[in-house]
Amino acid sequence: MSPRPPVPPFTQETAVQKARLAEDGWNTREPEKVALAYTVDSRWRNRAEFINGREQIVAFLTRKWHRELDYRLIKELWAFTGNRIAVRFAYEYHDDSGSWFRAYGNENWEFDSEGLMYARHASINDLPIKETERKFHWPSGRRPDDHAGLSDLGL
Repeated sequence: MSPRPPVPPFTQETAVQKARLAEDGWNTREPEKVALAYTVDSRWRNRAEFINGREQIVAFLTRKWHRELDYRLIKELWAFTGNRIAVRFAYEYHDDSGSWFRAYGNENWEFDSEGLMYARHASINDLPIKETERKFHWPSGRRPDDHAGLSDLGL
């Protein structure tokens, strides 16, 4: 596999870039594409679920985006050092009954020398919201550059 820049060791600029690239990838809601950012033997903890390798990542994301409809995600760099990045994030979605939610969380990432993530630890909480309380309003896909981030939205 070819490198996935930026690669460690991270700087402020490259850590912000890596977080935005991860956000962009997840906002595609394409499990096979997203999985390519992770090593073939990547290990995840997502809430209480443990996921190992790309095949399980694809299966997990496929299930996730069948349940979490009209998904919109924003990630923001929290901290970084060497080959590690910590982000905080929020995403909005609705279920098949039309109930809306905003999920808040933190992720700790660890990368190999090629810039592929080999460890992801996510802690996430869901909050039911009214549709009128939504803050993430952009067409499906990448968040526009001029759309407010988490801090700007007071999240």
